[in-house]
Amino acid sequence: CGGEALPRDLGIALVGGVGELWNMYGPTETTIWSTLHRVTRTDGVMSIGHPIANTQVYVVDSKLRALPIGVAGEIFIAGDGVTRGYLARPELTAEKFLPDPHAPGPRWYRTGDLGRWRTDGTLECLGRSDHQIKMRGYRIELGEIETCLAAHAGVERDVVITREDQPGDVRLVAYVVPRGGMPAADALRDHLRRSLPEYMIPQHFVEMSAIPLLPNGKIKRKALPKTALETEGVIRDHVGPLT
Repeated sequence: CGGEALPRDLGIALVGGVGELWNMYGPTETTIWSTLHRVTRTDGVMSIGHPIANTQVYVVDSKLRALPIGVAGEIFIAGDGVTRGYLARPELTAEKFLPDPHAPGPRWYRTGDLGRWRTDGTLECLGRSDHQIKMRGYRIELGEIETCLAAHAGVERDVVITREDQPGDVRLVAYVVPRGGMPAADALRDHLRRSLPEYMIPQHFVEMSAIPLLPNGKIKRKALPKTALETEGVIRDHVGPLT
């Protein structure tokens, strides 16, 4: 499977009906696959695995410094698969293909994807870096919230966005396609708190029968419905500033 993210539930379902299932990752600019992972029934998260031969993958911060295990950063790819650049687009080539800070000559390709190394040595993709937002002074990776939420047994699919339905009141909203009945909001929050800080916990969880998609299969975020904040029970639970 390649080209788009492989949902965990689909991956687990396929494993039972095929000899082997492999999840592959890599942008066109690295011709074409860069990492792969053999999917098993025990996978808690759909990993993109390890770099293939003659390929190096880095997860770094904004200054190209390597990040430790578990910390999200941008995925850069180096090695023999990295292409020369974009035809007749020197400015875009310079933006996306950066000199290797460790050795002269080779270049790194900036994927624009977020990821983190797992304790088992595999790589987890968290979505696009252009879905990073800043809310109340914190930088938040929406893909990281989505990945953690998708690990809940009662969640089949989800997408997290910010909404500002009232000027100045920015909120995290999770749209959830449940597996069976919709889990309670408090149960979903407790699940997320095991992996995420409090400022990354959505204020609202909206049940959906399906996530709206574009013709190419990508999420149609603009079609996600507005939330009826005053009817969701969240405001009633709100505790205002105490000092």
